[in-house]
Amino acid sequence: MTALHLFDLDGTLMHGTAAPAEISRQLGLSAEIAVLEAEFSARRIGPPDFAVRLHALWTELTAEHVRAAFDGAPWLLGIREVWQEIRERGDYCAVISLSPSFFVELLLEWGAHAAHGSVFPSVPFTRPMDIAGILTPARKVEVADRLCARFGVSRQDCVAYGDSATDAALFEAVPVSVAVNARPHLAAVATHVYQGFDLREAYRLVQAPRRAGDGS
Repeated sequence: MTALHLFDLDGTLMHGTAAPAEISRQLGLSAEIAVLEAEFSARRIGPPDFAVRLHALWTELTAEHVRAAFDGAPWLLGIREVWQEIRERGDYCAVISLSPSFFVELLLEWGAHAAHGSVFPSVPFTRPMDIAGILTPARKVEVADRLCARFGVSRQDCVAYGDSATDAALFEAVPVSVAVNARPHLAAVATHVYQGFDLREAYRLVQAPRRAGDGS
């Protein structure tokens, strides 16, 4: 049976940080993003307000900053190897993240079949934000449904990987989930729990039961 693996980015593929923090660090705005992320974590602001304030914070952002943030981020080991194996099995892999799409989509270079983030204006910013393009936890499930239709699978064929409350709705929507370096409340509802720095090890938690079930 064909599977669709759905990966969160911040705190999941990227250990201990998030794309907005890595981008802000390139701009010398680490203190400012820390305040903003604290407000988001405390749920004093939601994804649309967070995105609008990011847009206002990043007035000097260039494509070079984005690339430097991506290249210098603390990624888990083995991401490209896992996605290559998924492709070789005839399965699909996609990234769904609340982070800006201009950052998330760089993961297509590593072998993801699809990468969806919140839609920001092109960098450098010359247009205002349109909050209609900002993802929320519920909209991550909507993106997953569109990907299921695109790849000819159902929710029952999906595996979700995540780390925080923004992944809870997707974990509830699919039958198999992997909490990767996750908050305790998400780990408590996950099918599998992984703590570490190598995506290959997290992926094996899903593959071991499949191999046992198909006799391979």
